[in-house]
Amino acid sequence: MKIQNSKFPIFGIDKFEEQKIAGNHEILYNIIEGENYIETPHIHDFFIIVLFEHGSGNHEIDFINYAISNKEIHLLFPGQVHKWHIEKKSKAYQLMIKPVFFEHFLTHFRFSTTNYINHPVISLDDETFNQLKYEFIEIKKEIESKNSLQELIYTRASVVGSIISKAAEKFFISTKIHQSSPKIIAFIKLIDLYFREQKTIVFYASKLNISSNYLNIICKKSTQISATQLIQERIILEAKRLLLSTDLNIKEIAYDLGFVDHAYFSNFFKNQTGITATQFREK
Repeated sequence: MKIQNSKFPIFGIDKFEEQKIAGNHEILYNIIEGENYIETPHIHDFFIIVLFEHGSGNHEIDFINYAISNKEIHLLFPGQVHKWHIEKKSKAYQLMIKPVFFEHFLTHFRFSTTNYINHPVISLDDETFNQLKYEFIEIKKEIESKNSLQELIYTRASVVGSIISKAAEKFFISTKIHQSSPKIIAFIKLIDLYFREQKTIVFYASKLNISSNYLNIICKKSTQISATQLIQERIILEAKRLLLSTDLNIKEIAYDLGFVDHAYFSNFFKNQTGITATQFREK
């Protein structure tokens, strides 16, 4: 996503170099203890994983408010808008992953990034939390080691990605998004790539070598919504980001999202959200 002309501050990882506990040229490790209040929504151009051991407060990600609780993972992808109020007696471990390492790390997430973006907060059982805390601390130790091995940091990070995916799988099962439907996973990945240019299921069905009707059937079975709705949800998410994170006017946003007629985009946005794009921007 392009984030030029953002209405919100865009923070690079360099801003956090001084306050890090440990870090190298690809990853920073930090601990958040006590109250931490970010009132102004902003954007990061890097990936963040926050592991809450004890937590209370609120974390707003892409305009959705999430209550912070004990033993949770919060994921923040580059380009997402967020702010938070972490309350007293909270403690969290944080990994900040630079763009150069981000793509490598993503290969260890078993599901489409859209799944994680739409469900950025994942509750953990005690065993999973302890596994992740152990890996976070081992990453810190390796970063601080005089003979630090980048390959070992990569391996630890891959384990973190795998553990998060395993924890997320339980949640995705409950929302009917699961790797047992490989066509659905492939479909969601294709939506991520083509939602600006391609908005009809005919294109995606062709890419998947199945009929449009069959794509709809497996979507409804796996996600409880139609294939068209999945495409529309991705478009709306991007529209909301552009409305609140850029100075582009409605017409320019419509064009960026592949709508030739900005009036059609305006009607589409209102039908999907219940309010106009202008009203959403002014909230």
